[in-house]
Amino acid sequence: MGPGNDTPISEFVLLGFSEEPALQPLIFGLFLSMYLITVLGNLLIILAVSSDSHLHTPMYFFLSNLSLVDICFTSTTVPKMLWNIHTQSKAITYAGCITQLYFFLLFGGLDDFLLAVMAYDRYVAICHPLHYMDIMNPRICGLLVLIVSSIRAISSSEGKYKAFSTCASHLSVVSLFYGTSIGVHLSSAATHSSHSSAAASVMYTVVTPMLNPFLYSLRNKDIKKALKGFYGMARTKGTIISNRLHPMGPGNDTLISEFLLLGFSEEPALQPLIFGLFLSMYLVTVLGNLLIILSVSSDSHLHTPMYFFLFNLSLLDICVTSTTVPKMLWNIQTQSRVITYAGCITQMYFFIFFGGLDDFLLAVMAYDRYVAICHPLHYMVIMNSRLCGLLVLMSWIINVLNSLVQTLIVLQLSFCTDFEIPHYFCEIKQMVQLACSDTFLNNMVMYFVSVLLGCGPLVGILYSYSKIVSSIRGISTSQGKYKAFSTCASHLWVVSLFYGTSLGVYLSSAVTQSSHSNAAASVMYTVVTPMLNPFIYSLRNKDIKRALRRFFGMAGTKGTIILM
Repeated sequence: MGPGNDTPISEFVLLGFSEEPALQPLIFGLFLSMYLITVLGNLLIILAVSSDSHLHTPMYFFLSNLSLVDICFTSTTVPKMLWNIHTQSKAITYAGCITQLYFFLLFGGLDDFLLAVMAYDRYVAICHPLHYMDIMNPRICGLLVLIVSSIRAISSSEGKYKAFSTCASHLSVVSLFYGTSIGVHLSSAATHSSHSSAAASVMYTVVTPMLNPFLYSLRNKDIKKALKGFYGMARTKGTIISNRLHPMGPGNDTLISEFLLLGFSEEPALQPLIFGLFLSMYLVTVLGNLLIILSVSSDSHLHTPMYFFLFNLSLLDICVTSTTVPKMLWNIQTQSRVITYAGCITQMYFFIFFGGLDDFLLAVMAYDRYVAICHPLHYMVIMNSRLCGLLVLMSWIINVLNSLVQTLIVLQLSFCTDFEIPHYFCEIKQMVQLACSDTFLNNMVMYFVSVLLGCGPLVGILYSYSKIVSSIRGISTSQGKYKAFSTCASHLWVVSLFYGTSLGVYLSSAVTQSSHSNAAASVMYTVVTPMLNPFIYSLRNKDIKRALRRFFGMAGTKGTIILM
């Protein structure tokens, strides 16, 4: 309370709803089910709107944005609560609390403004139907009053019903959102009970986003029709993997079943050189990462969190390289540039999946190094096997959903007569650029994912290393500093290589606008980086080298015994 009494706080405690241990599984199951329903329901709305061209109107554009905001809004609070219940911990770091507060205010306010924008949209549609597509000027205040007044002015009851039905869903959502919000704040002001306020706030933070997709779809014929069309189209594309060309006129619809991968060069003399170079890099990548996997799995001394993540990274490096290089080698060998539509979509899906998973795993490994250096005495307690498995599992789930969503919206695109991909694999950006249908949604999703799932892990890595550097600077001896830094030097090299090459490729593509240059540059993070990772981790790592010697020694001993 006076000078010198300030104490730095590194975490807060979230009390939640109840401290009764018997109630925790019930609360966990209830909120997990509501969260999954919220994400799935709103995701279906987004997919329905994006897949049906009849829904590419202002009203449904705002609706898809509202659904996206609802997913983000709920994801700001519920996953952390579920994690705390699962780990039997109520702690949240100071940085985590500030971050959660920021995004809660952002998405909550965005939800509020978006409802106002949707009210304005309904006002224009009902009050000025002939000028609906032209009038979109900001006149937000008093729109709900104007809507009700305009509806009352319609003479026939049928006309009133038809006009009211176009905004009934939105009015229900607005009533639910503001009714619950105001009710919560009034009740908290009256009762002054924190637990009552927390329980009441569930209405607008969890229940309202969960109910929104149902309110908009149960009585909305367009949404139901779009969902039926989406599921029907998904079944059809599962049976006949092809993509419809953009119609040039009646009777001109053609089915395309393949694309052409232009690769690096069309010069016949260069093909053997390219084939030999990529074959050697691929074999080195597979062999090097396979040796890492075998050394970690065969040596019990390496059954630690750090090497568990390294094991997964090596497996991913093999997978991400195997997604692109074998097809390119096959095309060079057969002197063909063809890839089927199904093969292209499959390659794109797995490249997005493994590439994103690689990104997340590097962030998880940075967190592991942060705990090892900054909290060495609690390392094995914090980085227990359950947490390690859960971090990898969550990375898988997030990237499966990401690659699935991006692939599904690419499936809705139509392609014109130009189906040559100026790359050596089906890269999503190149695919979208070839489309002759509207690609606004695809570009928005790509940019959103790049910021959220690309920059998010990078921010986590930078934060972890800022803490690591701060902790290392506090070590008094130079030997201690060197020892601490050496435990994360390999990971720092891999991170620098991955992000350096990735950023270099995208910056060069923005400058040169040359597809062939982009294809050549992308080799750095799609082939070269996975190839170098096992060398970076093994050349100066005594544990890995010792495990490899044991593995080869054990293999040699078993070979001798078998021969005898």
